[in-house]
Amino acid sequence: MDVEGARIERSFLMSPPSLLISKIGPESDVLLRNLFEHYIHDMAEWFEIDTKADGSYSYDTASVWENGYDAYLAKAGASIAGFALVGPAAEWLGGISAYDVREFFVIRRFRRRGFGQRMATLLWNERPGEWLVRVLEANAPAVIFWRTAISNRSHGSSAEEGRIVGGRPWRYFRFVSSGA
Repeated sequence: MDVEGARIERSFLMSPPSLLISKIGPESDVLLRNLFEHYIHDMAEWFEIDTKADGSYSYDTASVWENGYDAYLAKAGASIAGFALVGPAAEWLGGISAYDVREFFVIRRFRRRGFGQRMATLLWNERPGEWLVRVLEANAPAVIFWRTAISNRSHGSSAEEGRIVGGRPWRYFRFVSSGA
C-alpha cells in the first residue's frame, strides 16, 4: 500500500469528533445569518429561491428571535457542523402541542457521516415530548434522511402522512421522544 493509500485508510478508521449542540440566542445572530446563507443555497434547489441583487440570500433572522424559536448550534469538535430551529407545532397540527423542527441544516462536510442523525438525536434528547418534522417531498434526500432518523429514534413507532401545503406536497413525520 502506498503512503497516500495508508493515509486514506487511517482517515476511515479514526473515530468521528464529538458532536455537541448548544442553544444560542440573539447574541449569535451574525453566526446564524451566515449559516442561513449556506442553508438557503441548498434549499434554493427545491424552493426556487433567487439571490438578492448583491448575490446573497440575506435571510432576515429577526423573525427567529421575535417568534421565540429556539436556535441550536451543532459543533463537531471545534468546527461548526450545523444548526436547528425548534418552535411550536400547533399551527401545523391544528392546535396540538408538540415541538416542530422548523429548520435543520448540516454543513456539507459533515453529511452522510452520521452527524445529522446524531444532531437530531441530541435535539430530541434535549426536548422530550411529541415532535413534528415537515419535509417538502421534492427534497427526496431529506425525506429519506428524516424517515430513517425518526424510525431509528422511535423504533418504528411514528406516523408519516402526506399533506398539501401552499399547493406543494409535504411529508409530516410525528413521534414521541422520551429524552435521553
